[in-house]
Amino acid sequence: MRTDTRLRIRVLSIIFVLIATILVVRLYFVQIVHGQAYRDDALGQYVQEDSSSDKRGTIFFTAKDGTLVPAAIMQHGWRIALVPRDVADATTTFDALNAITPIDPARFFGSVAKKSDPYEEVAFRISSSDAQKIRDLDLPGILLVQDAWRFYPGGELAAQAIGFVGYRGDTKTGLYGIERSMNSTLTFTNDGRSVNPFAEIFANISAALSFDPSAHRGDVVTTIEPNVQRELEGTLDGIMKTYTPRLAGGIVMDPKTGAIIAIGARPTFNPNTYNLASDPSMYSNPLVEGRWELGSIMKPLTMAAGIDTGAITTQTTYEDTGCITRSGKKICNYDFKARGMIPMQEVLNQSLNTGATFVMEKTGHTVFARYINQFGLGQKTGIELPNEVTGDIRALSGNADVDFASASFGQGFAVSPLEMTRALASLANDGKLPSPHIISAIRYESGIMRTISPAPPVAVMKPETAETVTNMLITVFDKALLHGELKHDHYSVAAKTGTAQIGMPGGGGYYTDRYLHSFFGYFPAHNPKFIIFLFAVEPHGVEYASASLAHPFDDIEQFLIHYYDVPPDRH
Repeated sequence: MRTDTRLRIRVLSIIFVLIATILVVRLYFVQIVHGQAYRDDALGQYVQEDSSSDKRGTIFFTAKDGTLVPAAIMQHGWRIALVPRDVADATTTFDALNAITPIDPARFFGSVAKKSDPYEEVAFRISSSDAQKIRDLDLPGILLVQDAWRFYPGGELAAQAIGFVGYRGDTKTGLYGIERSMNSTLTFTNDGRSVNPFAEIFANISAALSFDPSAHRGDVVTTIEPNVQRELEGTLDGIMKTYTPRLAGGIVMDPKTGAIIAIGARPTFNPNTYNLASDPSMYSNPLVEGRWELGSIMKPLTMAAGIDTGAITTQTTYEDTGCITRSGKKICNYDFKARGMIPMQEVLNQSLNTGATFVMEKTGHTVFARYINQFGLGQKTGIELPNEVTGDIRALSGNADVDFASASFGQGFAVSPLEMTRALASLANDGKLPSPHIISAIRYESGIMRTISPAPPVAVMKPETAETVTNMLITVFDKALLHGELKHDHYSVAAKTGTAQIGMPGGGGYYTDRYLHSFFGYFPAHNPKFIIFLFAVEPHGVEYASASLAHPFDDIEQFLIHYYDVPPDRH
């Protein structure tokens, strides 16, 4: 008997604890999570529910101290609607409303004239304070309807990465950028205020334990640092103003983790007014969705393949004749000059196409092609952005000497800037290829934050090879680039330029007056915190990337050093 009593007490205790837990959870969601919605509901007369204003998760930037900075949020307010037959005096009503918030007269009076229509909307995105003033007027026939809309506090900041929300047919959805790629996570399809409390508890438990954090709805936390993003975009604005290229873009990435700190392009748009953009093509992210022949920034990877296989060493020399012929086609250095016996360091210092071809041929077609694949060229990076392209390296599927020669110095095959940035990051990461990513965590309604871990880096060359090529690139920056003008006393920088001819459509050769400029660098060179990639398509008034992009690179680099208080590696 005593045992039965104890059992009953225990069962009742468990039931009471469970009920208390449910009540606490429900109270949390009512007062904290959905509190504003309930307050809106309590405003009284002139309110109608609008089922189309579904809640949508927030997208955050992440400041250097870990603070979450809103990049895309839902704003809540009101629409002004009317019942035409109930509007007593259209002119008086219009004047009263227009004194509080601007009203389109053509829309207003056109709507009032539709006496047979039961409902017409005449103004949108009305603030709560203005809505209260309208409510106080008690105007016949006027309704206030709850409204919600997507707002981007940063305006143009990271627009191509964040994207925007719009309509596909009759459905409101994410159309570009993270808004599109993470749409299922960001979309809250039902009203959480009406969810069964048991279902709410188990849904949050499921989210907390899920193997895929993004499979559950919530806020999206990005790796983008807003001040670095602002610095990158300001630099791109300067490039556009000075050299008027058709397109300019850049990436700042942690070469060890693959975290994208900043990514942007010009021209761009404001997602708050995306419909005003002059060219919808600027909605796309060219650093992820575009392919180009990126030129001589490929040469350090060619050099790494040769060194890693033992085909060459830093002491290897070759006879530079200025031009060579492969598969019946002439390949020349940028200035057509012969330099005689040249060491490998000068191949990078002077960016010699014949030298890159020499290294590739010493390595061999088959092995060189294998390294191209190991470096991830011709493959998607897997970044959490829509429409990522795959690099086109079909030229290396054959065995034509000229195709392999061209590839050795970054022509004849096209890859995305992000693909190339990832490949070059292996030089900064002890020979390991990182996984570029722009999403770091999902924050659920319950407040639980789930980190999203990228795939681990993959070794693509020996650490010693990466160190050797890094030392060669330090020499390029210190001595060859602008004759050493940018050398730093307290920081080592590894860098290389690229100036590539732009191919004609349909494979009809190359334009003689159109070029793509590229530049990459990482620092501090032996323990890099950042890798920076910049490019400009068809810049004007300047011949080489060293003239157009070296100083912009240095501006971003010095900003990062001071902003993150990066310790010096030279004393």
